[in-house]
Amino acid sequence: MVAGALCLLLVGGIVYKVSSASPQPVAPDMANAGASSPGRAPDISSLSPRERFDRLFNRIMQAAEQGDSVQVAQFTPMALGAYQQLDTRDIDARYHAAVIHLQAGEMPAAAALADTILAESPGHLFGYVIRGTAARIQGNRAIEARAQREFLAHYQSEMDQKRVEYLEHGPVLEEFKKEAESGAK
Repeated sequence: MVAGALCLLLVGGIVYKVSSASPQPVAPDMANAGASSPGRAPDISSLSPRERFDRLFNRIMQAAEQGDSVQVAQFTPMALGAYQQLDTRDIDARYHAAVIHLQAGEMPAAAALADTILAESPGHLFGYVIRGTAARIQGNRAIEARAQREFLAHYQSEMDQKRVEYLEHGPVLEEFKKEAESGAK
């Protein structure tokens, strides 16, 4: 169940990375530090705090997808530190930080971010996805089922708002919706 939940979140991270790709020249990807320095990350000190956080998030998601727990463990504290340095934290940043906490097995921190997302934007689907995933990983079927019901209750009205973050993480939302619908039967 943990692997399934993490795979669901990883798909969202990959979709986000692919959808935010730019055709303009960019700095080397965090996951590809170059053949001459395997395992070393490029210098990200000149990037904005949000760029640093996004790069580290992407690196963690790629490492997790490849089963590289060493890199996940190595870059998680850096990514969460970069998150703390953000001047402003939008819902997408909170979602990414929550996914990192889930990946690290820090369910209370992930659930707290879900609560923050829902307090900032009542009915936001990311709050229910994080809450439900954390509950599933912890084996708390009651909280998972409640998150799924609330997700389904808000799904259409939220999707009608055409939020950018929903487009970027569409596969994650669709997978959670499928699971919620199958659980509601």
